[in-house]
Amino acid sequence: MKIKPIRTEADYDAALRAIEKYFDLPPRKGTPDADHFDVLATLIEAYERKRWPIDPPSPVDAILYRMETAGYTQRDLARLLGSRSRASEVLSHKRPLTLAMIRKLSREWNIPADCLIEIENQAA
Repeated sequence: MKIKPIRTEADYDAALRAIEKYFDLPPRKGTPDADHFDVLATLIEAYERKRWPIDPPSPVDAILYRMETAGYTQRDLARLLGSRSRASEVLSHKRPLTLAMIRKLSREWNIPADCLIEIENQAA
């Protein structure tokens, strides 16, 4: 088992080729092949996370996703936030979420609070 860090696209491509054989025939747990698979998968995941980072969703995107997956409507959001205009303003990015709104959305709709907190200048 020869494993090395993934630093370049060529290294990444080689790691993908090496792990590919395990997709059709997964290794048995506890075997050297299973260890090889786990290490390769970890290295590939770390490289992808560093090379192609995915920003967290905006609070509005998190709300919209929850509405879509749970079958909630804007009317449901309005009931939760207290008014139709407030729900509309939040969804159109005209009103930021308050701490009380974040708590309600987190508690009632099971949206993680950290997804609802807007962090200014995330890249800074």
